[in-house]
Amino acid sequence: MFIVFLRFSSNKMQAAQFLEGHNAWIKGGFDSGTFLLSGSLHPNAGGALLAHNIDRKSLEALVQEDPFVAARVVSAEIHEITPGRIDERLVFLKG
Repeated sequence: MFIVFLRFSSNKMQAAQFLEGHNAWIKGGFDSGTFLLSGSLHPNAGGALLAHNIDRKSLEALVQEDPFVAARVVSAEIHEITPGRIDERLVFLKG
């Protein structure tokens, strides 16, 4: 399982022109079952994703396809998590 932080860069002002493509990219991640959660980092610092059922190399390639990443509107940080203790409602993440 991975947490991806997409932190705004100095090109943040260009976000509007890439927003439609970025949102389509996120939708694709949900449609494929890779993304489980997306949301904003506060205050106005970027966004984050929870991803699973993908290996790190494939996720790194997928993240590079994000128009925000390609245009350097955000910088991406990928953090891998190996669940130890997990709530029963989320046991499917342990896979």
